[in-house]
Amino acid sequence: MRRIFIKVRIYLILLAGIFAASCTSEYQRKVDQELASGERYDSLFLGVEFGMSREEFYKHCWELNRQELVIQGDQNTTVQYDLDELKFPAELNFYPDFHEDKIFQMPTTFAYKAWAPWNKNLSADSLQLDVLELLKDWYGDDFIRVESKDRGVAFVRVDGNRRITLYKPDERDVHVLFTDLTVENQLKEMKSDK
Repeated sequence: MRRIFIKVRIYLILLAGIFAASCTSEYQRKVDQELASGERYDSLFLGVEFGMSREEFYKHCWELNRQELVIQGDQNTTVQYDLDELKFPAELNFYPDFHEDKIFQMPTTFAYKAWAPWNKNLSADSLQLDVLELLKDWYGDDFIRVESKDRGVAFVRVDGNRRITLYKPDERDVHVLFTDLTVENQLKEMKSDK
């Protein structure tokens, strides 16, 4: 099951790149402007931040679990947070990607708890718009709409070092990928040096 989660992470990274490339001019201008500002936005959600060590993340989640705010998520490979802030009860599953033992990326999956193929009002189409409104409440309105022939509609927001990418991979889920662009750029440079 861990392999599936790793494949999902790789898919999320590639998909974020595809969406970013499809809106290169506006998106790239925004990235360049935000990175040039030198501002850092490390806060993600529930007190989790870019730069947390693995140990700090586990301790923090242990405390959130003790407070009954989170539980073990999908097949015990994620942390699950139950949301009551959307139109219908939903869950948010997350588990970070680490670089040099520090969080640099946070793949997340949102889903309505009562989703079923016959519940069209609980489909990813509706959920994507609800999650977008939630993210606007949490982070601000400045999301860029990006369209791709292959992947459909996505939304991207960049604040300093933090990129937030929102899209729907299927009929049930909505993925939100939080990325520290400074680390992502370092990783790209390391790859190109090889």
